[in-house]
Amino acid sequence: MSSTTRHGTAAGADGATQRRYLRRATWVATLGGLLFGFDTGVINGALPFMVDDLRLTAFTEGLVASSLVFGAAFGALAGGRLADAYGRKKMIIVLAIVFLVGTLGTALAPDVTVMVVSRLVLGLAVGGASVMVPIFLAELSPAGRRGQVVTRNELMIVTGQLLAFSTSAFLGNVFGDSHGIWRWMLVLATLPAIGLWIGMHFVPESPRWLAGQGAFGGALGVLQRLRPPAVARQEYEEVRSMAIEDRERDEAGFRDLRVPWLRRIVVVGLGLAVIQQITGVNSIMYYGTQILVVAGFGTQAALTANIANGVISVGATFVGIWLLGKVGRRPMLLVGQMGTTSALLTIGIVSLLVPEGTVRGFLVLSLTVTFLAFQQGAISPVTWLMLSEIFPMRLRGLGMGAAVFVLWMVNFAVSLSFPILMEAIGISSTFFVFVVLGIAAIVFARRYIPETRGRSLEELEQEFKSATGTPRR
Repeated sequence: MSSTTRHGTAAGADGATQRRYLRRATWVATLGGLLFGFDTGVINGALPFMVDDLRLTAFTEGLVASSLVFGAAFGALAGGRLADAYGRKKMIIVLAIVFLVGTLGTALAPDVTVMVVSRLVLGLAVGGASVMVPIFLAELSPAGRRGQVVTRNELMIVTGQLLAFSTSAFLGNVFGDSHGIWRWMLVLATLPAIGLWIGMHFVPESPRWLAGQGAFGGALGVLQRLRPPAVARQEYEEVRSMAIEDRERDEAGFRDLRVPWLRRIVVVGLGLAVIQQITGVNSIMYYGTQILVVAGFGTQAALTANIANGVISVGATFVGIWLLGKVGRRPMLLVGQMGTTSALLTIGIVSLLVPEGTVRGFLVLSLTVTFLAFQQGAISPVTWLMLSEIFPMRLRGLGMGAAVFVLWMVNFAVSLSFPILMEAIGISSTFFVFVVLGIAAIVFARRYIPETRGRSLEELEQEFKSATGTPRR
């Protein structure tokens, strides 16, 4: 019987107290995901109101939107190493403070320079959270429930985006004529930042990180709070054995890429990061309101219509979490890539052939909703889950940090270039560019992405080693 079955069945038979404790820790940690979603999504509604106040051009508009993403790349790169060095819990508490400082800076920014610098600071927190929270959740959760636990962070990300779209639409429609209304849109993110800082003081440290530091008693104690007694002891033995093996090696570093199986995992991780972003998802998440205005809506109507993108993202993520418990990661990713590419192709065709106006506006809206159903219901949850589970323990912070650094840099390139491309070649040709990239993503996913469902993190590491490649089933 596999450890997945043992862990899942035993935990299902008893351990209600432990499950509640895990659930509480999960919801607290995923406030980091909520902040990730809100801070990336709120710029969608705030940008139209910033244009006059901050005298934005197409370039500075792209710079304001993308500066957070640029900071996030470096937050992700540093976040993995910091989490390895100082612990997952402690560094998430630090991130909450950075979220608060960055949010206040953007809300009070008097000019473009301060806005860009503040969004860079905010990006450091977003990038750090994008690495630390999934790792933390993956290391807390049992193998049989890891998919559902880790992807709750994705649910909180899209919930944060929906909250950003909804509050921006409300403030924009009710107080749209007020000077500086965008400042109120931005400052709301201080509330979950404070909640994250307080809540993380009441959750445990990762048992796997504790074991990696030699604190085996602490690791066992945390596992006993998270699992039924027999399951906790068995999992502890697996974690302890792997931690001892890792501690006998040199400190993890890029020289580990000389090992073929580790190099293959890193290539898969970087590829996952790239193909998740080249769908162009953040062109819709950051510029959805502008896209709908170009398609034929007025600004206030576009703000309201854009809520549909947030609603479908949340609904699709619920479906994605359910599917991860039923089907493999790899087929979900492939179906998602094919769906998003088809939707982008249709957006390009509609924008090319249908005259500007209300009809085109509603057609484009229906297609962006379709796009997000595939993106948030399949591609995004699979990507964040697999990045949290494919890297071995000694390389988990470094490997995921590097992969998410690449993810955010691709995101930066997309978000900076999108308004410039829209102005230069038009909406239809811009989306055709993403179609070509989507086809390349499908080819890569089909050829290189492994299947990881149903194995513990320790089993996955052993399987990668023995296969010297990717475990496909």
